[in-house]
Amino acid sequence: MEIQNPQHSAQNIFEIASYHATSRVPIASPSQTVGQLRNSMFGRTYDCASVVVVCESDTFLGVLRIEDFIASSLDRKVADIMDAGAPYVKPGADQEMAAWHAVKGGQSALSVVDEHGRFVGIISPDRLLAVLLQEHDEDMARLGGFLKNSTIARLASEESVRRRFWHRLPWLVLGLLGFFIAADIIAYFEVALKEKLVLAFFIPGIVYLADAVGTQTETVVIRGLSVGIGIGRVVLLEAITGLIIGLALSVIAAPFIFWRWGDADVALAVGLSIFTACSIATVVAMLIPWVLSRFSIDPAFGSGPVATVVQDLLSISLYFLIAILVTA
Repeated sequence: MEIQNPQHSAQNIFEIASYHATSRVPIASPSQTVGQLRNSMFGRTYDCASVVVVCESDTFLGVLRIEDFIASSLDRKVADIMDAGAPYVKPGADQEMAAWHAVKGGQSALSVVDEHGRFVGIISPDRLLAVLLQEHDEDMARLGGFLKNSTIARLASEESVRRRFWHRLPWLVLGLLGFFIAADIIAYFEVALKEKLVLAFFIPGIVYLADAVGTQTETVVIRGLSVGIGIGRVVLLEAITGLIIGLALSVIAAPFIFWRWGDADVALAVGLSIFTACSIATVVAMLIPWVLSRFSIDPAFGSGPVATVVQDLLSISLYFLIAILVTA
């Protein structure tokens, strides 16, 4: 009995039935007697001997449970005691579905058979148990809101210092490049800074607020991706939230700046910059994790540095452009 399993469009080769299957198992012909089969098995080692696979040439016909094999008389034919309706899966079947059907069917092992009916291998009891434990681990990770694939989370937590270094350094080098570009942007607006030095006072604050708002959105998006929530379900809500947060912060900041420094133009420029930077930060923070996830790159390593670089460069550029327009 073939088990129909949904196939994943971007399936991991390590999570399909054929990866877990072994062909080093007892194989019998339906015309053999139990005695003949026993004699053929003596002195041989197998990866799995919980069932005997019954084949005609290489065509899968069914399985003979080891319990029935041991209890049968020596002159009985294998064809008379085998289970011709034993479930099996195709090589590309998802490992979780394969293990689930083995448990549901009360099978200690599960056969893997290709589309032409040829026997590929047996998923042994220990492999079925390992799959069930792995899938349980992943389900708990999803419920905890960590990563969609708990294997990635485990590897990231347990990897060596050398691997940690090389996984993180490229993203931080990208951040260093962004630092140099930011310095060039500020240098480009040197004349504006000389004319109104007070504008320089607010660069760190605007950059920080944009990063903080982006980090909050980024956390929400990564958690959503980890439990299978698509970006489309949060993009509108987060975008609106970013606009409201930016507006609230600018309304708080502008009057305080005017009161503290007594410059209405600077207060307006900073207020508009905070609103713009925070609004854009939510979009950047949603886009970067989604893009990395689409390319099967762990967002935990890349999202923060990349989003920070993009947000900082946009925040600084927009701040100076708005300041020049407002204070001109």
